Amino acid sequence: MLNIDLPYFKFCNKTLLPIVQGGMGVGISAHRLAGAVARQNAVGTISSVDLRRHHADLMAQTGKSRDKDAINQANLVALDREIRAARDIAEGNGLIAVNIMRAVAEYANQVRQSCESGADAVVVGAGLPLDLPELTADFPQVALIPILSDARGISLLLKKWMRKNRLPDAIVIEHPRYAGGHLGAPKAEDIVDARFDMPRVLEETCALFKELGLEREKVPLIAAGGIHSHEQIRALLAQGASAVQLGTPFAVTEEGDAHLNFKKVLVGAAKEDIVTFMSVAGLPARAVRTPWLANYLDKEARLQTKARPQECQVAFDCLHQCGLRDGIAKAGQFCIDTRLAFAMNGDVKRGLFFRGSEPLPLGRDIRPVQELLQFLLTGVRAGQEQAAPACLQPA
Repeated sequence: MLNIDLPYFKFCNKTLLPIVQGGMGVGISAHRLAGAVARQNAVGTISSVDLRRHHADLMAQTGKSRDKDAINQANLVALDREIRAARDIAEGNGLIAVNIMRAVAEYANQVRQSCESGADAVVVGAGLPLDLPELTADFPQVALIPILSDARGISLLLKKWMRKNRLPDAIVIEHPRYAGGHLGAPKAEDIVDARFDMPRVLEETCALFKELGLEREKVPLIAAGGIHSHEQIRALLAQGASAVQLGTPFAVTEEGDAHLNFKKVLVGAAKEDIVTFMSVAGLPARAVRTPWLANYLDKEARLQTKARPQECQVAFDCLHQCGLRDGIAKAGQFCIDTRLAFAMNGDVKRGLFFRGSEPLPLGRDIRPVQELLQFLLTGVRAGQEQAAPACLQPA
C-alpha cells in the first residue's frame, strides 16, 4: 500500500488517487494505458480518435477504404473494444473515462458509444460541449467532464448547463501555456495570457461558484497543463484543485499504447525542440520538432497562401472543420490523422509527436505506470525506499 499525505479524490462514489491520465490520440492512450492507470485506483482515459488503427482486422477492412460510413463504424467498434478491454485490465479499480474532441465530426456518435460501452466518464475538450447533457440524457450514471481553460468559459458552460438542470461532474482546467496537443486558446499569441494562470482561474472559478450558489465541492476542479512534480501537485491541491491531470508523462510509460519510438522522441526532446503552431483544427498545438514538422513549418506560410477546399485525404472527414480540406488559410495545411498515426506507429521521420512543454517527472526513463504514480504522489522514486508498493489503492 502507498501511504500518501495528500487528500484523495472523492468522485463518482469512489475514493481515488488525485491523478487523472489525460486522453491522447491518435491511439496514444488506448486500453492498455487507461486500464493500467485505473487498476492503480486513478482515472484512466481512452482517446476516442481513430482507434481502428489499433485493430488489424478493422484496418484490413477500412485502411484503404473511401467509404466514410464504414470507417466511422469501424472506429465505433474499436471504441467499444477498447473500453471493454480497459475495464478488464482495471478489475473494478479506479475509473475509465473517454476523451472526445468536440471538434471531431463523429463527436455525438462517439459520446453515445462511450456511454453504451460502459465508460465511467466522458471528457470533452477542443470546443465547448454545450450539448453534452442532451447527448447523455439516457445515461445519468456517466460522469460528464468538460475541459476548459479560463473562468469565462467555465461561466458560460455552467450557466448553459444549469438551465438544463445539469452540472458537470467535474471540470478539467487546462493551462494552454504548458499542455501538449491541441491547446485551449483561440490564437497562439493568447497562450501566455494571464487569464489562463492556474491560481487565478481556480480563484475566479471558486468565486463563480459562490455567485451561482454552488457548493465548492459540488463540481471538483482538475488542474492540468505541464504538471510534472509532487510539489506542483501538492500546491495545486492546496489552491483548490481536487485532482490533477497529466498527459505526456503517461504517454511515455511502459503501458502507453504507442510504439517505443514514440516514447523515445518525447523523452529525448529538449526544451528548444518543442514548438507551438496552428493545427488543422484551427487551434494552436504543441509538439516536438521532428523532421516532418520542421519541414512543414518551413513551408507553412507558402502552403497557407495556396489553401483551397479539397477532398479529405483519408476519406472520413475526421474534423468538423479542417484547414486542409476546407481551405482555411489561417489553419494548418496537413492531414492530422495521417501524421498522428505515423507517430503512434513510431515513424520518426513522418509523424507528428504531440508533447507538453515541461520536463518529464522521470526524466528520460520509460517506466511502469505504478512507478510514475508513486513518484508523483510521494516524491520518492522506486528503489529509493525499502519496499515498493504492490498497489497504490488507499487503505
